[in-house]
Amino acid sequence: MRLEELVDRAVSLLEGRHRVLLGVAGAPAAGKTTLARAVAAGVDLVLTDRGERAPGGPPAAVQVPMDGFHLADVQLERLGLADRKGVPDSFDAGGYVSLLRRLRAADEDVVYAPAFERDLEQALAGAIAVPREARLVVTEGNYLLLDEAPWDAVRPLLDEVWFAEADEEERSARLLARHVEFGKTPEAAQAWMASVDDPDAALAARGRALADLVVRTAAGD
Repeated sequence: MRLEELVDRAVSLLEGRHRVLLGVAGAPAAGKTTLARAVAAGVDLVLTDRGERAPGGPPAAVQVPMDGFHLADVQLERLGLADRKGVPDSFDAGGYVSLLRRLRAADEDVVYAPAFERDLEQALAGAIAVPREARLVVTEGNYLLLDEAPWDAVRPLLDEVWFAEADEEERSARLLARHVEFGKTPEAAQAWMASVDDPDAALAARGRALADLVVRTAAGD
């Protein structure tokens, strides 16, 4: 589907609702972040053009990443997960679920959500503001459709979930380049992909059949 069609689909979800939570799931480097940002920006533009959002006012759509709930390195060391960052247990899944509940309730003037800073490889608390006026929240991550506790609490809180799917060769090449860009040697990057990223991708793929829509993407989130 073209981006315009995806934006139209997201806008249609808003009919008769104050707020919609849209999820984008998929494997590492499948293009989830790029897709989520593009859809959020497109919806914001459509609602502005319709006069449903004042130019310069609070955004009508906000992107909130699951990656903001990566545990800090000090906790990964404590848990013995420092060499497996990115696996399901290396996230604060309960914190993410709690945030989704707050966002779904839409009864606070603003909710602050964490972001993930790739340069630091750490989460940043309170980096994203979601105002009460935001009608669409697009959240993305590997495990939105994972069917095991505690992650199985995520799907019921989302109105719709899309599965981002990229060409596997391109996705792997982009993932390798990303690891190298952020400090790993090519050899270390390939070893990490084999031991961590590939199993993560397989876990994410389990949810493909549960998605409301599969979106072919250009890899590289």
